[in-house]
Amino acid sequence: MSNTAPSIEDLLSNKGKQGLTGKKAAPTDDKADKKTKKGKLASEISAEEMLAKKLKKITIGDEEEKVINTANEQNVDYIDLAGFPISAEALRLIPENICQEQKIICFVHTGEEVRIGTTNTNNPEIEKISHSLEDQHNVNSKVYLISERNLQLALALYAKAPKYKKPVSGVEVSEEEMNKFQQIAKNFKELGDHLKKVSTTEMVTLIIAAGVQAGSSDLHIEAGKEAITVRFRVDGVLHETASIDKKLWPKVISRMKLLSGLKMNITTAPQDGRFTIHLSDQEIDVRVSTMPTNFGESVVMRLLKSSSISLGFEDLGVTGKSFENLKYQTERPNGMIITTGPTGSGKTTTLYAILNKLNTEDVKIITLEDPIEYKLAGLNQSQIDHSKGYSFADGLRSILRQDPDIVMVGEMRDLETADVAINAALTGHMVISTIHTNSAAGAVPRFLAMGVKPFLLAPALNAIMGQRLIRRLCKDCKQEQKLDDKSMARVKEILGQIPEDHPDRPDLAKLSFMGPSEKGCDTCNGLGYKGRLGIYEIMAMTEEIEKVILSGKVSEYDMLQIAIKNGMITMVQDGIIKALAGITSIEEVFRVSE
Repeated sequence: MSNTAPSIEDLLSNKGKQGLTGKKAAPTDDKADKKTKKGKLASEISAEEMLAKKLKKITIGDEEEKVINTANEQNVDYIDLAGFPISAEALRLIPENICQEQKIICFVHTGEEVRIGTTNTNNPEIEKISHSLEDQHNVNSKVYLISERNLQLALALYAKAPKYKKPVSGVEVSEEEMNKFQQIAKNFKELGDHLKKVSTTEMVTLIIAAGVQAGSSDLHIEAGKEAITVRFRVDGVLHETASIDKKLWPKVISRMKLLSGLKMNITTAPQDGRFTIHLSDQEIDVRVSTMPTNFGESVVMRLLKSSSISLGFEDLGVTGKSFENLKYQTERPNGMIITTGPTGSGKTTTLYAILNKLNTEDVKIITLEDPIEYKLAGLNQSQIDHSKGYSFADGLRSILRQDPDIVMVGEMRDLETADVAINAALTGHMVISTIHTNSAAGAVPRFLAMGVKPFLLAPALNAIMGQRLIRRLCKDCKQEQKLDDKSMARVKEILGQIPEDHPDRPDLAKLSFMGPSEKGCDTCNGLGYKGRLGIYEIMAMTEEIEKVILSGKVSEYDMLQIAIKNGMITMVQDGIIKALAGITSIEEVFRVSE
């Protein structure tokens, strides 16, 4: 027998097993032999396990030793989290997806202090997260260097943490947080003063609360050369509401990215995210967009309120003969209804209002949207995904195999989509959609320019709507307004184009208007306007219009003249009629429609 000590490899091999006993066992009877073998086997397994544990301990020790040396070189603190009691409260401070992405873990949260472990203390995002936690929870923070093994052990605790929910679409902002700031955000013109008194976390929540209170559709937070500018889009018009110290920008943008689940280390490319505000009476889905600019990223948060899709068909603001025409067209079993107008003119709201009217248990409605902004009960909604080759045209072909009665297509963008939609309208389906033109009269020339065949388009169209959104006068502070001679003459000229026998033509001898208060009131946040409604022009198909379409040679001007001749009230005329009713002002009508 060799006197050489067995190697580690030998100890784990059969040769090593012999080396463990030192010599072969002497022959014995069967019973004794079995007993000896059994004892030897247990001894060998025990030795192997002990050796494996020792080897693992040595490997772990080497890994931790390297991390300790790195910590000493970088002059940072080190900690070994093996067996460390990390609480669920500490884990909840940073979403799991952020921890995995940034190689970070929060392992202590005492209420006054948080301690963070990371495998890379040189990562600039670690400092941003640390500052964000300090502002959000009013605590001090300390960062430690940990090994990759320690990080993975800590990340595994997320699955075991009680009542922990993995973040799916950002972080929810509670109703309690919103209510905390509702009163001080009542007048958003004083928002800047309040923002100077709160932490970064409360600052972001306060901006959102003020935006909700003011009825904003979009919140703009923009980094400028000297300061951060906060602007609210209220009833379609942007208003500057606050200015924030530029030094706070890194903390503000980090908080917004944490809320919406965006990558904090990406600052040179656009990103999109979202989160949800849960209130007692509704949910507000906040869609967040960031874009790099020369002074920092620009952030826009769109507030998608579920209450805005509950608009009834009768509440759209379509009146008189136009309402009767539209109502009749929606009740037809097939054909196309098209809405037109620029971005932000309320086309989607109009489509949803029509769907709300048609949504009964005896019909099947399928929608194609890009993206799905609101979820409606009773509808089958499908979202376009161009990255996966799922276009409007592809989706529309699939929809027709689903046996729908009514189809809503978010937008007619190309000939392929238009052709499939027109054929669907000609084969027993009701199709509603949108197209980007400035007026109802411009839709037909746009279709023909796409390459749509006139002999298919003419019988497929039921009606085309042109629309804009105008601001309503505040009911609490509106006042009588006297127009100057020039404006009154212009009003009479426009209304005079309505045929005298038209049921909606007003008496030109009795014209009076209301306007906004200069100072406004608390109800309208000092703006003089509160809320919006649509002004419309509805061009229903007639025999004369069909003949013009079939000719294939038609201009927007020709279509407009024929539509007016057939009794269409134009958008500007509809707006003036609403101004005569005291709903809006003449200035607002002209601002939007001309």
